[in-house]
Amino acid sequence: MAQVSYGFRKTETMRSKASLKGHPIHPILVTFPIALFVTTLVFDIVNYTSDGNTYQSTARFLSIAAICSALLAAVPGLIDYIYTVPPDSSGKKRAAKHGILNVTVVALFIVALVLRDEETQAAILALEGVGVVLLSFSGWLGGTLVYRNQIGVDPRYAGAGKWKEEYFDESDQEIDLGPTDQLKVNQMKLVHVGRKRIVLARTEHGYRAFDDRCTHRGGSLAGGAMICGTVQCP
Repeated sequence: MAQVSYGFRKTETMRSKASLKGHPIHPILVTFPIALFVTTLVFDIVNYTSDGNTYQSTARFLSIAAICSALLAAVPGLIDYIYTVPPDSSGKKRAAKHGILNVTVVALFIVALVLRDEETQAAILALEGVGVVLLSFSGWLGGTLVYRNQIGVDPRYAGAGKWKEEYFDESDQEIDLGPTDQLKVNQMKLVHVGRKRIVLARTEHGYRAFDDRCTHRGGSLAGGAMICGTVQCP
């Protein structure tokens, strides 16, 4: 099969679309708001149980830093939600819950920040306490997205090189997928044709093409592993 240039966009792997040298940016940035939100609550508790308002100013600045860093971390997270998480999958639903919880946490801390100018320390502690609890659940969901759904994982084949991914326009009547030796045995490539996701795989008996969506829980089959012509979903 001859190689024909179609001007399509191509990336190397099924990794996060918001990454730095293969490392997803979102989990790097979330460490800051997590630490700052929890520390804000700690300083407010210390301030509430001590005489005067010694720690109130520190808690205020920590809260502002936490909110700003959370909004910054949300940007690559949203990019991964839109472009990395497989559509119609359990991971998509889990990622949506993860995002909603994070937005709720930020909203609670914003309300607590506004109330700081009033004598409502108990209400501030209640809001921040609920926020930290929700943040824990959100973090648990984020970990599940990585370790169970393998979102943002940069998969490599032991002897077949990196994953491949290609994008085509749905209006193209003919699509040239490249030379026949482009993939090694047991290597797969995810092909986007418009909104359709098709996996092209090379087995010991030739090439096979199939839908990317696993009927199990909607995971990306291209993100799984092919062994002896059989694909195990992630």
